[in-house]
Amino acid sequence: MNKKSIESSIQKIVKEIVHNTEIELVDIEYVKEGPFKYLRIFIDKPGGITVDDTADISRVLNKKLDEVDLIKEQYFLEVSSPGVERPFKTDADYQKNIGETVEAKLFKPMDGKKAFKGKLIEKNEDSVVIQAEEIITIELKDISKINKVIEDF
Repeated sequence: MNKKSIESSIQKIVKEIVHNTEIELVDIEYVKEGPFKYLRIFIDKPGGITVDDTADISRVLNKKLDEVDLIKEQYFLEVSSPGVERPFKTDADYQKNIGETVEAKLFKPMDGKKAFKGKLIEKNEDSVVIQAEEIITIELKDISKINKVIEDF
């Protein structure tokens, strides 16, 4: 089974597990780092994830993964919060952060810059509007990473 198939199958399993809870599946990574493979599940909920949340999901998911035996090789399962400054993956991520300070990093320079920091004004089908020094519109296809920025006071 290839990486995409594994991630897709596990996405269905995790969504079944969190179905009637406040917890949402944010992302799944199945990666090799050095000699080891890691299956990382990132979850979130309003108010943030607790250690008990990650332990509960990990326990249920581990049991389910043993039953279905999707991954034949040895791996480490990690269930965690994606963190406050996680990259936006879904439309909901953008919508929750309208009015917040974000940083958008680009694949190639736009107006001589590869990164823009400012208030996320809106998210359209193909672009975002950010209030930086001026209002700028950036095509989604040009963004390598965009995330909320927590500013120190």
